[in-house]
Amino acid sequence: MEVSAMKTPAKSIAQRHGYRGLQRSDGPALLPEEPLWRRVPSRDEEGRCLADFRMIIPGLRDRSGSQQRNTLRIVNAVLQHYGAWVVFADFNFRTNLLWVSIKPRPGLTLEIPAAIKTLVPEALLLAAYWRR
Repeated sequence: MEVSAMKTPAKSIAQRHGYRGLQRSDGPALLPEEPLWRRVPSRDEEGRCLADFRMIIPGLRDRSGSQQRNTLRIVNAVLQHYGAWVVFADFNFRTNLLWVSIKPRPGLTLEIPAAIKTLVPEALLLAAYWRR
């Protein structure tokens, strides 16, 4: 699945059932929107809190377009594998930051980043935390 160049409001993402693909947040093709922390859903459809993790992929923005696409396809494939749990994903090229919100399940905020790191060794886990 290709990385989408469209941003989707958090409300519609939270209403979806399952992960629909990595969202890209960079470049002039995108219209200015609310900050990421406002777009990221904090609760699932049943009102339960979501968990988040962030990863940085150093130097990705400086690589060729084909290398960027290949890396994001790999990340997207991992997220698709966990599609029943992933609610929201956004990659910001300016900061090389991947933000992923998932339905809560013990250990999943480490399991998914570990799967990404296995296939993208330069990816680094920045934070995994539960929101209250």
